[in-house]
Amino acid sequence: MKKNGTKWVALLSTSVLLAGVAAGCSSAPKEESAPSGQAAQSDTKKSDEKVTITLLVDNTQDSVNMAKGIVEAFEKKNPNIHVETETRPGGGEGDNIVKTRLATGDMTDVFFYNSGSLMQALNPEKNILDVSNEPFMANVLDSFKKAVTYNGKAYAGPVGSTMAGGWFYNKKVYKDLGLSVPKSWDELMANSEKIKAAGITPIIGTFKDDWTTQLVLLADYYNVQAANPKFADDYTANKAKFATDPTALRGFEKLEEIAKKGYMNKDMNATTYDAGLKMLAEGKGAQYPMLSFAVPALEQNFPDKMGDIGFFAQPGDKADTNGLTVWTPSGAYIYKETKHVEEAKKFVSFIASIEGTQAQASASKPTGPYAIKDAKLPDNVAQVVKDMTPYFDSNKTAPALEFLSPIKGSSLPQITTEVGAGIKTGKQGAEAYDQDVEKQAKQLGLQGW
Repeated sequence: MKKNGTKWVALLSTSVLLAGVAAGCSSAPKEESAPSGQAAQSDTKKSDEKVTITLLVDNTQDSVNMAKGIVEAFEKKNPNIHVETETRPGGGEGDNIVKTRLATGDMTDVFFYNSGSLMQALNPEKNILDVSNEPFMANVLDSFKKAVTYNGKAYAGPVGSTMAGGWFYNKKVYKDLGLSVPKSWDELMANSEKIKAAGITPIIGTFKDDWTTQLVLLADYYNVQAANPKFADDYTANKAKFATDPTALRGFEKLEEIAKKGYMNKDMNATTYDAGLKMLAEGKGAQYPMLSFAVPALEQNFPDKMGDIGFFAQPGDKADTNGLTVWTPSGAYIYKETKHVEEAKKFVSFIASIEGTQAQASASKPTGPYAIKDAKLPDNVAQVVKDMTPYFDSNKTAPALEFLSPIKGSSLPQITTEVGAGIKTGKQGAEAYDQDVEKQAKQLGLQGW
């Protein structure tokens, strides 16, 4: 995508009129003073001049709606700044557009983009403005700051809400069978056995969309960090691996256990994500490991079933360490070569404020708490989102591994599909993934690889 032409508006400057007063051939030129109040009038014109800054967001309807809500609220508060919004595709195509525009010097003044490992691949020190010491960063939660920090410098304010990786469940099925929300893996498996005995699919598998097969592994990271707080750093430095770290290996083993016990629907390989949401809403499947970004789709397609759907964190092996793996929001980044630094900072500062989160919530229902201190969720959020709040309130959250380490292998969906289908054991899957990430780590030039 080529950048739209930026509408530049030249600032007016006060000119000093020189008049030569002729008083014969020998008279010298005389400077005439500016009319009274002319300089002050010019300064007023400068301050009143409208400046246009540009913003790049992905083209999903939710992203466009949220950007529109933010821009409208910001421009109302800052009438001298106009924000011109452009869109890009999502996924790999969108990633390539962002990288290309940065490389060619054609980036917008502000752009919304992933936090975590994808951000680190943008060469932030060269391309993105350091906002570590900006006043608005004092409002930002530390968990988000970690996800946008590179070599000790932070490069973004948060835009959008957090997401969580865990388990959706049908509350009506749970109530009918007398089940409680599990806090340990054994309790989850015991619930699944009772659900299976009742003739209901215990765990929904949607392997037709292979990205969904990763969730059991990815949502387990809170448990990994609880057991080994240094895992992310050791993993990045090639000092820890999934196949040899017992807690990290458990994510693959849990997927293997589900397969062995036959808890997923028999047609899981042909079942899509959309079909999985339908199974959950209708109670044909009782539990679905998934990201909370599924909430808007559920609300749109099954509004009358939202009261039947709840959410819990993926349990670890010990109930007393139960906590939630969180996907931090995207970042609002400022292009380092922007010609409108102060206006761009003012825009990102607004996004990272309480008022900014209110503007976001009015345009797009949050899928989790905001990464801004004291930001409140609107009353009309789904129960699924409310179920996430206690984990945040009790500080029982950890960012997903991809927000703490730049390493994430591209073959993970294929590997977790094979483990979930019983083709590979958990150990074999972990070993395959350790091999998968090695090439990427070397391409990134990470020490220890």
